[in-house]
Amino acid sequence: MRRLRRLCGARTGFAPGRLLRERLTPRLRDRAGGAWWCLVAAAALALLGRSLLPLLLGGLCLPAVRHGLRASAARARRERGAEAVVALCGVFAGEVRAGRQPPGALLLAARETGGLGAARAPVIAAARFGGDVPGALRTAARQEGAEGLLGLAACWRVAVDRGAGLAAGVQRLERALREERAQRAELRAQLAGARSTAVLLAGLPVMGLLLGSALGARPLDVLLHRPAGLACLAVGVSLEGAGLWWALRIVRGAEER
Repeated sequence: MRRLRRLCGARTGFAPGRLLRERLTPRLRDRAGGAWWCLVAAAALALLGRSLLPLLLGGLCLPAVRHGLRASAARARRERGAEAVVALCGVFAGEVRAGRQPPGALLLAARETGGLGAARAPVIAAARFGGDVPGALRTAARQEGAEGLLGLAACWRVAVDRGAGLAAGVQRLERALREERAQRAELRAQLAGARSTAVLLAGLPVMGLLLGSALGARPLDVLLHRPAGLACLAVGVSLEGAGLWWALRIVRGAEER
């Protein structure tokens, strides 16, 4: 059996341990992510305060933390997709202006920029074999951050139906998409201060606990083992969560407008 495994590994490159690492590690990382750090912090507080209440609160906060991390990852994917679409339009317009046929220009632009994402194969097939390219582009625009492909589909349709210049239309589309992204980047820069302030204010109670512990006041014992402390903890956690949710909701609403 060992000899068979060695032969298989040598001839086919099959390694069970490496396969498990390649398959399972990304999945575990995606499922766990950074959300489990709140449980680690809660466990540390539970040990320091000699109470299971922080661990319970950490478990209750875990879904909200995971939701926030997933939303942040989704926004990052949308930003990368939008940037790839802008680059796709720029390369495509340049190749068409240089004299390359639109199907070949689209193939080259997709290969260099990855702007078509997972829908690259059907779009390229439609362009290469005379299919419905605008329809394929509209389908590809359903991906995260790929809404700009709707404009490319409209430019392609107008160029085919009315004989308009495809390169000029796509170049104007690229300029419009870049201006839109610049405006969104400026808005995010203006809102970064408000977001940082909200996060900083949310962390002040933790700093207070650390300062009290350093002074020997034992705030965890008061909060976790006395009725008045438990009442203050319940009210404080509720107000803290509501305030942080409200502030981040305002910032997120301004970004989505």
